[in-house]
Amino acid sequence: MATSTTKALAGDEPPGPSPRTGGERTTRRRGALLHRLDVKGAPYAFVAPFFVVFAAFSFYPLVYTSWISLHDVELATLDVMEWVAFDNYVELWGDSRFWNALRNTITIGVISTVPQLMMALGLAHLLNYRMRASLFFRVASLVPYATSVAAAALVFTMIFERDFGMINWALGSVGVDPVNWEADKWPAQVAISTIVIWRWTGYNALLYLAAMQAVPAERYEAAAIDGASRWKQFTHVTVPGIRSTIVFTIVLSTIGATQLFGEPLIFGQGPNGITGGADNQYQTLGLLLYEEGWKNYQMGRSATVAWAMFMLLVLVFVAQRLIKRLRSRSS
Repeated sequence: MATSTTKALAGDEPPGPSPRTGGERTTRRRGALLHRLDVKGAPYAFVAPFFVVFAAFSFYPLVYTSWISLHDVELATLDVMEWVAFDNYVELWGDSRFWNALRNTITIGVISTVPQLMMALGLAHLLNYRMRASLFFRVASLVPYATSVAAAALVFTMIFERDFGMINWALGSVGVDPVNWEADKWPAQVAISTIVIWRWTGYNALLYLAAMQAVPAERYEAAAIDGASRWKQFTHVTVPGIRSTIVFTIVLSTIGATQLFGEPLIFGQGPNGITGGADNQYQTLGLLLYEEGWKNYQMGRSATVAWAMFMLLVLVFVAQRLIKRLRSRSS
C-alpha cells in the first residue's frame, strides 16, 4: 500500500502534510483543551482540600452557635436545651447592657483605631527612607506585637494606676490633679485604647512599609520633576498607591475592635474586669459575652451576643462595599 510520500513522488499526490480528517482535528482540539484545563486547574485542585477543611472548621461554630442561641442553655448542662426560638434576641434587644457594651465597643474602637493607623502610616513613611539602623527600627516596631496581651495589659495597668501610676505622677508634676483611670468612663476607655495602640501600631506600620516599597519609584520622580513637595508626594503618590493596604488594615482593626476582650478584662483587675467596671463604663461586647456565658452560666444568651457581634461585622462589611461602589460610580 503506497504511502502519501510515495504517491507524492510518483506524481499522484502533491507533496506536503497529509490532510487530517474532521475527527482527528476534533480529537486534537479536545486534547489541547483538556491540557489547558489541567494546567489552569492544578492550583485549585491543590488548595481545594485546605478550603474544605477551613470551611468545615469555620461554619460549624457558626451553625452550632446559632442553634444554641435559639435555646435556653446553661453552662453546667449543655446537653439540656429548651427551645425558646428568638426570645434570646428579643431580650438582648431590650437589654440596656447590650447597648451600653455596643457603644463602648464603638467608642473604644474609634479611639484606638484612628490614631493607631495614622501613627502607623507616619512611622512607615519614616522607615521608608534610607536611614542608619533601619533594620533595627523595623524589628523594634514588632516587639509590642510579639508581647502577650496579658503582659502588656498588666504593665499599662500599673502605669495608669490612680495612686502610684506613672501617668498620674507626670500629671502631678505639672500641677494636674490625679485621674481615676479605672473608675471614670472616658479615662478608662482612653487607657484601654492606649494598650491597643501600643500593641498594633508597629504591626500595621510594617504592612504599610511593605506596600510603600511596592510603589514604583518613577511616580516619585515624576512628582519631583513637577515640583511636588515631600508632603504632596506623600498625599498624592504614597497614599493612593497603598490604598488597598489601608482598607485591609481598617478591616482588620474593625474586627479586632469588635472582639476586644483581653485588654479591658485585665485592666479591670478582678471582678470589675468582667463587668467592665463598677458601672459597666468600659464593658465591650466581648466582655458581655463572657459575663453571660461564664459568670451567669447562660450559654444561650452568650451565643446570642456572639451572633450580634458577627452581624455587626457583616453590616460594617456591607457598608464598606456600598461606599466603595458609590465612589466608583461617582468617579
